[in-house]
Amino acid sequence: MEREVIILSEYQEFLQERDRIDFLVERGFKIKNITENLSGAFVEFEKTLDSEIENETLHILTADARKYFSVILINQQKEGK
Repeated sequence: MEREVIILSEYQEFLQERDRIDFLVERGFKIKNITENLSGAFVEFEKTLDSEIENETLHILTADARKYFSVILINQQKEGK
């Protein structure tokens, strides 16, 4: 029973991180930089509107969310070609 609670908790954390990533992407932000260390990944997002630049940084902890933003980054790079 305890193991099920832990797994559910990790999954819930992933869902929250995924939703935060999606929220920024839907608002037009692009991934600008990623810094990974032992405490997770810091993903910097940037949005340029007219001449104004807006930045947001997310601290991503789960491995699944790291995979998720990696796919977004690959797609973003393909679009830029």
